[in-house]
Amino acid sequence: MDQKILSLAAEKTTDKLQEFLQTLKEDDLTNLLQNQAVKGKVAGALLRAIFKGSPCSEEAGTLRRHKIYTYCIQLVESGDLQKETASEIIGLLMLEAHYFPAPLLVELANEFISAVRDSSLVNGKSLELLPIILTALATKKENLAYGKGVLSGEEYKKQLINTLCSGRWDQQYVIQLTSMFKDVPLSAEEVEFVVEKALSMFSKMNLQEIPPLVYQLLVLSSKGSRKSVLEGITAFFNAVDKQHNEDQSGDELLDVVTVPSGELRHVEGTIILHIVFAIKLDYELGRELLKHLKAGQQGDSNNNLSPFSIALLLSVTRIQRFQEQVLDFLKTSVVKSFKDLQLLQGSKFLQNLVPHRAYVSTMILEVVKNSVHSWDHVTQGLVELGFLLMDSYGPKKVLDGKAIETSLSLSKMPNQHACKLGANILLETFKIHEMVRQEILEQVLNRVVTRASSPISHFLDLLSNIVTYAPLVLQSCSSKVTEAFDYLSFLPLQTVQRLLKAVQPLLKVSMSMRDSLILVLRKAMFANQLDARKSAVAGFLLLLKNFKVLGSLSSSQCSQSLSVSQVHVDVHGHYNSVANETFCLEIMDSLRRCLSQQADVRLMLYEGFYDVLRRNSQLANSIMQTLLSQLKQFYEPKPDLLPPLKLEACILAQGDKISLQEPLDYLLCCIQHCLAWYKNTVIPLQQGEEEEEEEEEEEEAFYQDLDDILESITNRMIKSELEDFELDKSADFSQSTSIGIKNNICAFLVMGVCEVLIEYNFSISNFSKNKLEDVLSLFMCYKKLSDILNEKAGKGKTKMASKTNDSFLSMKCVSGLLTALFRDSIQSHQESLSVLRSNNEFMRYAVNVALQKVQQLKETGHMSGPDGQNPDKIFQNLCDITRVLLWRYTSIPTSVEESGKKEKGKSISLLCLEGLQKIFSAVQQFYQPKIQQFLRALDVTDKEGEEREDADVSVTQRTAFQIRQFQRSLLNLLSGQEEDFNSKEAVLLVTVLTSLSKLLDPSSPQFLQMLSWTSKICKENSREDALFCKSLMNLLFSLHVLYKSPVTLLRDLSQDIHGHLGDIDQDIEVEKTNHFAIVNLRMAAPTVCLLVLSQAEKVLEEVDWLITKLKGQVSQETLSEEASSQAVLSNHPVEKAIIMQLGTLLTFFHELVQTALPSGSCVDTLLKDLCKMYITLTALVRYYLQVCRSSGGIPKNMEKLVKLSGSHLTPLCYSFISYVQNKKSKSLNYTGEKKEKTAAIATAMARVLRETKPIPNLIFAIEQYEKFLIHLSKKSKVNLMQHMKLSTSRDFKIKGNILDMVLREEGEDENEEGTASEYGEQNKEPAKKRRKK
Repeated sequence: MDQKILSLAAEKTTDKLQEFLQTLKEDDLTNLLQNQAVKGKVAGALLRAIFKGSPCSEEAGTLRRHKIYTYCIQLVESGDLQKETASEIIGLLMLEAHYFPAPLLVELANEFISAVRDSSLVNGKSLELLPIILTALATKKENLAYGKGVLSGEEYKKQLINTLCSGRWDQQYVIQLTSMFKDVPLSAEEVEFVVEKALSMFSKMNLQEIPPLVYQLLVLSSKGSRKSVLEGITAFFNAVDKQHNEDQSGDELLDVVTVPSGELRHVEGTIILHIVFAIKLDYELGRELLKHLKAGQQGDSNNNLSPFSIALLLSVTRIQRFQEQVLDFLKTSVVKSFKDLQLLQGSKFLQNLVPHRAYVSTMILEVVKNSVHSWDHVTQGLVELGFLLMDSYGPKKVLDGKAIETSLSLSKMPNQHACKLGANILLETFKIHEMVRQEILEQVLNRVVTRASSPISHFLDLLSNIVTYAPLVLQSCSSKVTEAFDYLSFLPLQTVQRLLKAVQPLLKVSMSMRDSLILVLRKAMFANQLDARKSAVAGFLLLLKNFKVLGSLSSSQCSQSLSVSQVHVDVHGHYNSVANETFCLEIMDSLRRCLSQQADVRLMLYEGFYDVLRRNSQLANSIMQTLLSQLKQFYEPKPDLLPPLKLEACILAQGDKISLQEPLDYLLCCIQHCLAWYKNTVIPLQQGEEEEEEEEEEEEAFYQDLDDILESITNRMIKSELEDFELDKSADFSQSTSIGIKNNICAFLVMGVCEVLIEYNFSISNFSKNKLEDVLSLFMCYKKLSDILNEKAGKGKTKMASKTNDSFLSMKCVSGLLTALFRDSIQSHQESLSVLRSNNEFMRYAVNVALQKVQQLKETGHMSGPDGQNPDKIFQNLCDITRVLLWRYTSIPTSVEESGKKEKGKSISLLCLEGLQKIFSAVQQFYQPKIQQFLRALDVTDKEGEEREDADVSVTQRTAFQIRQFQRSLLNLLSGQEEDFNSKEAVLLVTVLTSLSKLLDPSSPQFLQMLSWTSKICKENSREDALFCKSLMNLLFSLHVLYKSPVTLLRDLSQDIHGHLGDIDQDIEVEKTNHFAIVNLRMAAPTVCLLVLSQAEKVLEEVDWLITKLKGQVSQETLSEEASSQAVLSNHPVEKAIIMQLGTLLTFFHELVQTALPSGSCVDTLLKDLCKMYITLTALVRYYLQVCRSSGGIPKNMEKLVKLSGSHLTPLCYSFISYVQNKKSKSLNYTGEKKEKTAAIATAMARVLRETKPIPNLIFAIEQYEKFLIHLSKKSKVNLMQHMKLSTSRDFKIKGNILDMVLREEGEDENEEGTASEYGEQNKEPAKKRRKK
């Protein structure tokens, strides 16, 4: 039979074939087809023949065709056929589909749809036909019956797709079904149906099946709905990540949650690659991605951003076209996120309204962590982002040493955090990804070398962290480091020191690197530039510190955490130490040559030797001998010769130019510290060992030598008069003559030597009376000289101050001195200490030195002198000093001390307080983590048992205890008479209270106590002292914002200001409110007025931020009506809070606008702030314009706010403007009356123009507000304008008759010149007014 069909089909006409097929039963045909297909023989030819004999023009043919078609589909689906046969049949069916009439196509499509819905497909092979059928249907023009109506083919296709997408899809066919749609011509709406359906299937699928589905979706997105596809994918993975992090089960995402982390990350990585590949082919997709993420950012920097979307963006940076945009977007997101955090932390009002969210910075670091799972496509983006953040937000170029101090201002905080984040990203990426290590290191070193002039401390810190993390790994990149060494002599000294310190662990691992560094340093030793030679000294000292010689005492500071790499270095430990010894002695030889160079180079050497000695004690002999021989050059050995030092030899005269050749004071200081260290550390150890006696005696000998020399110098210095140094009162100290310069240098040397000897004698005194008398005699010598210098310097005081900046006393000595002077109560010490205590000048000097050291710490982060670079030692000394100063200040108040004797200069108690203020701020700046320890050290209870018990007392409780002491002092000050009021002390006390209050937890009762106490002080005390008033009000505001919004406080203060200054309308008498006594006539303006205005500005900024956030939410929620109405409901508390804030601020401005403020900064700032107020009101009105569309109304309290602004603010603003302008014109007339020259009038004019500048801006802001109110009135069907009076007409006419009259009057008063200038002024003024419009 099959042969017959085939032979008939071969004929030209199909008539016989048709007849033959008519005679067959349908079952025969299908059986025949089945047999042939299963055997895999001529099924294709047979099928072709059957179709040929079943033309669509006849009904029977059509039915047969339909029957066979349906049967073939079942056959293919059954899975009984071979692959080739099945493909051939499908191919044929595809070709035939277009011949079918529309109704049959509909039927076929419906069969497919029901098969999908019932999950009756076996292998889904036949699904390939569905796109063909749908495409064919779309081309049919005839109308088809559907329900009761008719639809065209195109419309029917749409209906079918809708039905298919709303039905249930079996998990295994989702990918096939999605892929199938790419071959169907779809309208935008139909694409949306399909995309929504596919996205909704994500959660039901296995994780491994999602990447292919995403791929199909991305292909489909070329037809439209790019935004939906991207949104859907990112939203899904954000949810999965969140779920994964929470690790909760029992949710609809259960099957996803239980997957291991690695698998999830691999899937995400694959999907990111798919998306990036799709973006490369279709840039529109990339633009859509950026647009989608940016839109979410408008209201809130954390909307739409998640670890997944950030990883996606970082991968997109590999596409040149998007690189800059994406990095820029991420950079601004990071900073915006930090700024938001800063705003939230500083305001309780915002904390209550805005829930705490994860920040972009944590998300980025999470991406770095996740990138372990072979996300190589993300790493390059991470490196670029890290460097971009560090470059953009690193410390800016500031005057030397001040960089740290200024960088703590608030606006810099977000930038600092962003820079730190950049460094963290790079460090973590470096740890994880080997392939970018070389690049990161190279880029860091490039920046260190090429940006010598700008601050690069952040890059050096990063380098140090990288090296510490993996010195052995970096051996492979050693060539990069040695290359950087070549530039050492051109870099600033500070950079060289930090760079060498950072790479120091590498030097221990790599001999070749160490050798190349030594070559560079030796060259630099003889360079022309002084800086290069100093760098060489710094480098050599660092090497000496870190290469230990065998037998050196172990030092806790020296242990470098090298983990595995230690093995490499220490295997031949003994050999290494021996090699180190020759190496170190070689360096010592090089350094000895420096002793013949400039003073600056020698000075560096003297400052560095003590640290070397402490780390590498075997070098003691070599170092001490070097120092001894150097000292002998300037020491007068004969015991009866005065003075004991050859000062002339320390000074170099080249022609007229006089300079210091030998910093003798530093040399002595170094000797004294090294000697003290040797006595305390080495000698006790040596006494235990009895061997090597001869050598020991030799050593002892020159230590004894040094001791004797210092002793002799002390005795002779005390005997010497100033005349012996040729430095008495009659000497010339002027900076203009060479003798004056020489005398100045000598005087500073003598003072330095005195200080060194004071420390030496105090440290060896063991409280013997004779020694302490020596100390005092040395101090008197120092004091005489410093008095003469102060007197002679006169106007050049500043120069001198900078010179005496560094005291030679070490921090340890200062601490010991202060403790002895103020706290030592041991009976046996009393007699000898009374020598020092009887001298007030000496006690004041000791406290002053402590102040100077702390100031140095605040400015540079370290102190001069031994251990000045060691944070732990500094901290220990700070604790000791603070304890003493605190005791001294609280036990002997200033009032008691000052009433006793009047002396010039500050009293000791006041100096102690100043010291405390500096220390508290320094500790918060540098020792934040150790605050608990610091406060515990201040507790004067020295009982061990108690200390153990109170170890768990919180920082807040300890701080509150300290605060109470200072509160008592301030109350005592305020309880005295106004004329006895010590303003300096009061301001210092408030500053101390301000820095301590930062340590209180804002939710604690202690914080509330502090706030109510401050408020009470402001309410009850009136002092006419601007600084005190300002600092106290600032303290009040800083506390208040952490408790609740300060708007009511502002309102009360504005009423007080209004009461004191009076009204702009002089006829009105203002009732005085007196909420706060601190606001009095002298303080009301400008002090308090400017303070409250700056606070109002902050409140407006917060409100503005909230409105922007709301707008962002609304624009995102416009997806569906329901969502947006929900959004409006959820925003309700925020809206209410905004309206309340603005309402209270409105009453605040209502008061100030009626106040007769003095012209100048107050008026300027008020006009600017009013302008901001109207801009914020306009923003709120525009938000309601947005919301009105969905909710169809505005809340009642908004109406009230508008009414209030119309009645209480706008009209008053106009009268205030008139007041300001009248005031200005009066001042102008006044200038004119005095008949001064035209120049005076011109400057007055310029000032008026400058001061009236904010007026046009304010008027514009008011008019913008009214404009948007009119829009809102129309939208909301509420007449909001009924409360608004029409604006004042500000047009003008030149009335000729009045002008003539004025001119005539002036003509009588003045000569012609004056008239001309006044006439010019008349002409100018209106012209300016015209520009205001």
